[in-house]
Amino acid sequence: MKTSLFSKTLHSNAGAAALILRVPVGLILAAHGAQKLFSWFGGNGLTGTAQWLSSMGMEPGLLMAILAGGAEFFGGLALVLGLLTRPAALIAAFTMLIAIFSVHISNGLFAADGGYEYALVLMVALLSLAVQGGGYLSIDKALSEKMG
Repeated sequence: MKTSLFSKTLHSNAGAAALILRVPVGLILAAHGAQKLFSWFGGNGLTGTAQWLSSMGMEPGLLMAILAGGAEFFGGLALVLGLLTRPAALIAAFTMLIAIFSVHISNGLFAADGGYEYALVLMVALLSLAVQGGGYLSIDKALSEKMG
């Protein structure tokens, strides 16, 4: 039987570990995205985030703010639900890679100094989810089983 790419993307043999990783990482990402997009949780919203990104040479700032905020917010929500876990995790991991090299790398490793350790930890957790998928307690798993 030929398996579609979509089925392969949804399929996961991971157990509860995927859920344990997905939910807190997803919530953290969604919160950071909400700061960028909606000014929630003390964030600067789209305008402030766009200005900040523009000041670092990431142009057009508004588009970059929408992309970063969207990847974090919607990707985070998808991870919490276990919906399209692999693509959501890959997009968010790429966003963290950009953050590491555009914002944090010059500050060294430690987050207390504005360094990249936090973004690196998130990126590694996201790559782990991209490899293992959403696990057995995910919408991906339910859809995978439904597709047969």
